Amino acid sequence: MTRLADPPAPAARPLDSIHGFAAAKATGRKLVMVTAYDAWSARLLAATPVDCLLVGDSAMMVVHGEADTLGATPDIMALHTRAVARGAPRTFIVADMPFLSARRGPGAALDCAAGLLRAGAHAVKIEGARGHLDVVRHLVESGIPVMGHLGLTPQRVHVLGGYKVQARSAADGDRLREDAAALAAAGVFALVLECIPRELAAEVTAALAIPTIGIGAGPGCDGQVLVLHDLLGLNPGFRPRFVRQWADGAALVGRGVARFAAAVRRGTFPADKESF
Repeated sequence: MTRLADPPAPAARPLDSIHGFAAAKATGRKLVMVTAYDAWSARLLAATPVDCLLVGDSAMMVVHGEADTLGATPDIMALHTRAVARGAPRTFIVADMPFLSARRGPGAALDCAAGLLRAGAHAVKIEGARGHLDVVRHLVESGIPVMGHLGLTPQRVHVLGGYKVQARSAADGDRLREDAAALAAAGVFALVLECIPRELAAEVTAALAIPTIGIGAGPGCDGQVLVLHDLLGLNPGFRPRFVRQWADGAALVGRGVARFAAAVRRGTFPADKESF
């Protein structure tokens, strides 16, 4: 197998609270966030230099094979969060608040967020701003750390007309700047910026005291997040522009299973050492 040319990433001190995000921005250290949906991948990621894990509602697409994220429920997100927390008990975990969970008022949102924290998350992520800034403030004031998310917000895919770059016009850029400032004022500790022009992302990042984490938002953000399956090449038919593939995971799985199948059919597996 060909050895990767890139040097190993330097070890990072694990984040043990939201204060680590602010400290990273203050020192200029880039934040690294990767998705996890189950215990085995969380366990592997916990041994890497990632800063935090995101239990994304993208699990509906990546794990459950759905066309969008809208099928996620509080119970489904709690189930995935609990599995990730078991696999990575000492890693900072952010869990997505699912579709409409922030739109039913502070009480319902508080119940959902509390369930995710009881399942093992340390913070929740909420898409959008307008119409539920009061909910964000209520959660923060209740002791629940909240990460914001602007730009391409997948829970609004039908309103946005698909998965495409957002805030290209001057008016939409102004709206995103206003929403970012409003979320920061409401108390979010970090902000995901998804699929927006790199210049706008860099401008928002410079204007905010809280760190930004980009996905398809260029290099000017304070950190980056990717779906684990995308960066490992486990979904070879899905290659959006903002993804770089660091491993050929699909080929690795294919070779491993093919070798297993061949050994079974040759009668060389199981051998004596694998038998009781």
